[in-house]
Amino acid sequence: MSSLSDWLKDFRVLHAKARAGTLAGREADVYRAGRDELARALLAAQRLTLKPGELPRQALRVARALQVDLDMLTSAARALTVDVSSGGFACLLAKAPPAGDEVKVSMRLPGGEALACRARVTDVKPLQGNVRASFQLVGLTAAERERLELMVFDTVLEQLTA
Repeated sequence: MSSLSDWLKDFRVLHAKARAGTLAGREADVYRAGRDELARALLAAQRLTLKPGELPRQALRVARALQVDLDMLTSAARALTVDVSSGGFACLLAKAPPAGDEVKVSMRLPGGEALACRARVTDVKPLQGNVRASFQLVGLTAAERERLELMVFDTVLEQLTA
């Protein structure tokens, strides 16, 4: 049985290959299974910290500041994400967008072109001086979702020391 440290070392190698687009065959299957296993473990750990009444997340979300440009029905805004997943993000805004609205999004991902897509406002929480708005990404292609997923796991691996 290998240690967590050994497993992470092997996973980092496969992740680097996935990032470079050189994974194939059995390695791709092992990588996807490892990514799913790590995500399940981290999601389970996040569920342990739920407050009464909070619902568990379905996708692994990481704290990551990325620039987003939002083109809303009545205004436009530039913000930094507070957290990101392959299915959505949250950011702080000066003015609350209406829940349910769809907005155009341009999100700057590290090392590549901005991700241009649509998102639906799913939650708005008032804070002192601003609001935390959560967005669900809509209509992503499999390739766009994979770009986000790779960035999420880049962040996870940066935060895990082994």
